[in-house]
Amino acid sequence: MVVVDDGSPDGTADLAETLGRSHPVRVVRRSGKLGLASAVVAGFAAARGDVLLVMDADLSHPPEVAPRLLDAIDGGAELAVGSRYVAGGGTEDWPLRRRIVSRVACLIGSVFVPVRDSTSGFFTLRRSVIDGVTLNPIGFKIGFEVMARGHYKRAVEVPYVFRDRELGKSKFGQREIWQYVVQLGQIARDRVYGWLR
Repeated sequence: MVVVDDGSPDGTADLAETLGRSHPVRVVRRSGKLGLASAVVAGFAAARGDVLLVMDADLSHPPEVAPRLLDAIDGGAELAVGSRYVAGGGTEDWPLRRRIVSRVACLIGSVFVPVRDSTSGFFTLRRSVIDGVTLNPIGFKIGFEVMARGHYKRAVEVPYVFRDRELGKSKFGQREIWQYVVQLGQIARDRVYGWLR
């Protein structure tokens, strides 16, 4: 397990390093808030395995679903996405505005990727999906970047229910929406010029 910590004041990195003395846990400490997407890319670089699993550590992505994502990879998919928008998936305790923004973002994103939950940050992939691929870690939709730029033939969606974190605050806001719009524009441009698969 690779824990990427951007100077969090809650002691996560210290606790993870303590666990690393007796468990296979590695910590990547980065100074300052460099962003979720770049944290995932740093985690990819630090990971040693052939199969990579990305999830939030605040339990909004339920750990009990992770084995089902891995089973999908074992079953032949190169990319398995935890999905809120397939049968059995959903969200809990989201205000109406957040639900609308998420649905619209996914509808637009699904124009470019073969996945209904195109903004999911809970996913598993074979390392070969991103080998030689330049990922642009803008904002916090790194899953969309992997889905749009990665090299894979088969992607599957595994249902899960997203639950908002119980402690702390979400970083979702106008800045993140704008970064996603920029990301969509970059993917559209690269698709038009034939720079994507």
